[in-house]
This record gives sequence, C-alpha cells and structure tokens, in this order.
Amino acid sequence: MSTTIRRTVPAIIVAGAMMMLATGCVAGENAAASDAEASSGTQEWSTDTLSIDFATYNPLSLIIKDQGLLEEALGDSVTVEWVQSAGSNKANEFLRAGSIDVGSTAGSAALLARANGSPIQVIDIYSQPEWSAIVVGADSDITSVADLKGKSVAATAGTDPYFFLLQALETEGLTVDDIEVQNLQHADGRAALDSGSVDAWAGLDPIMAAAEVEAGDKLIYRNVDFNSYGFLNATEEFITDHADVAQVVVDAYEEARAWALENPDETAALLAEVAGIDPDVANTVIQERSNLDVSGVPGKAQLAVLEVIAPVLVASGSVQGGEADVNKALDTIINATFAKKATEG
Repeated sequence: MSTTIRRTVPAIIVAGAMMMLATGCVAGENAAASDAEASSGTQEWSTDTLSIDFATYNPLSLIIKDQGLLEEALGDSVTVEWVQSAGSNKANEFLRAGSIDVGSTAGSAALLARANGSPIQVIDIYSQPEWSAIVVGADSDITSVADLKGKSVAATAGTDPYFFLLQALETEGLTVDDIEVQNLQHADGRAALDSGSVDAWAGLDPIMAAAEVEAGDKLIYRNVDFNSYGFLNATEEFITDHADVAQVVVDAYEEARAWALENPDETAALLAEVAGIDPDVANTVIQERSNLDVSGVPGKAQLAVLEVIAPVLVASGSVQGGEADVNKALDTIINATFAKKATEG
C-alpha cells in the first residue's frame, strides 16, 4: 500500500514570488544555484546516511516509510536505512549501539535509557497512546491486579508495559517481588499467555488488540494515566552533528501526523498490513487507543508523566545510579528545538 500526500504551496509564498517578478527583483546567482540544487535533490547534507527505525507501535513511522517522505526530502545524496524495532527496549539497544540515529520508544523507556547513560534526547512526540494493559487468557480466573500475587506474568523489561505492570501492582500494595516476571518480547509474551506458560501478560498494542479478537484474551486492568507518551528519540551525536537532517526527520513526522489525522482509515489499513493483523483490530488501535492529535513539541505534559514514573523506576532497581541519575535525566531528556521549528505557523 502506498499513498502520496498532496502538497500545496502556501498563498503567502505565491504572493511573494509574484511581487518579486512585478518589481523586477531577481535572486542572485548563488541563491538561484541553491534553489536548483534543492529542486534537483543535490542539496548538500551533513551526512550521506540516515538510520531510523519504524515500529508497529508508532503509526507515524509507518506512514513516513510507506510514502517515502524522508527519501523525497533528502534526495539521492542521503541513503535512508530503515530498521524495525520490536519494542522500546530494542529501539534503545539500537540507539545506544549507534546502529540507528533516530528511534521510537515509550517515554518511560527513554527516561530509563538516559538515566542509565544512553546519550539520547526526545525530539518529537508521535502519540499519546493507551497501548498497555494487564491481559489474561479467555478462561482465566484472574479478574484483578490483586489476583496476580504469586502468579507468573510476561513483560518486556525496559518498556512501557513493564512499567505499567509495576504501577498497577503498586495500586494493590504489591511489588515485582510478589510475582514471577517472565522477561519476553511483546509477541512472545502473547504466545506464552495463549499457550498457558504464564498466567498474565503486560500487553502492548497492536499485538494486545489482536489477542482480544483472535483469542478472546481479556484486559483486566487498564489505566490511561499509566501509559507514557510515544517519544521519538535521537542520539546527541546525531542532533549535534546532523541538525539539518534531524530537522527533516521531525518535519516528516509532523507531515505524517497531519495526514494520519485526515486519513484514519488508511492509517489503520497500513498498520494492519505491516503488523499482519485484522483491519478491524488495527482500526481499534488507531481510532480508540492512539491519540495522534497531540502536539509534537515535547515539554511539560511529558515531564509530568515521567515525574510520576521516575520513583517507580528507582524503586524497581532499574536505574544504576538511583534517584540522582533519574533527576538528571529528567532535566536533560527534552530537546524541543526541531519540533518547535516544524510546528511554527
């Protein structure tokens, strides 16, 4: 499936061009050469390669990849390398290893990574999802978080569902020590639940939504406030050395957001195709559990969520340096420069 976004030239630009012609203003030779370079795709960029991830939990990344927005904007002089992230933990692994420049994670996972020394910053917000919940099998007798005590639960360490699980346990006075956590990647967690290998699963959409429809699995605990935002992160080296390309990435995300909001059915169809799930399931994920109509500029709203999650990270022992490192990460994780520029006007 491939859909092209129709672009229109703002009226103010057209009016300005007409005025220049009318008054006899002619751009200098250097400006003309620069325009020619841009239109021919030969503009010089600070790098010849961009490595970026796509993920089924990040619908905007699917649109950008499907429609070739980055390839079109960067032209032939930059090779765009796409890498699929199976979860926030994998995206963080790629970022830390330097195998990708830009990756999509949950906000909680990004905070954990930075607190543990990964030099990343969030440069755009791609969604405000309700993508995590506690899931049990269709015939399970478990009906509440309290019932999880002494049970085995599948969860992917370092991701939003894992931190969702910790927060859910806390509501009943439980900790991770009261359950047996099976650290499995998201898809494997669902498989373990359906095979009876675990009693519950900290699920992630769209896999979770598919489990509801296909296997009759039940969501026994939901809490939208325990879900952190979708963060688009970049390495500090990429931000510093290749700010021009970082801006192109964020611009593409904002363009994809506008298209997704205007075309929810097509966005769901694309998700269904890439994730290999039923179109109705994908539609539920896009229209009921993924709020794409949020500001792409990271700031106070995201920090407010992370400040609630931070003590949970510390208490769980996930942060090597404890509270001090989490607080330092909170102070430095946001870089709103590119998103502000992309959303100006």
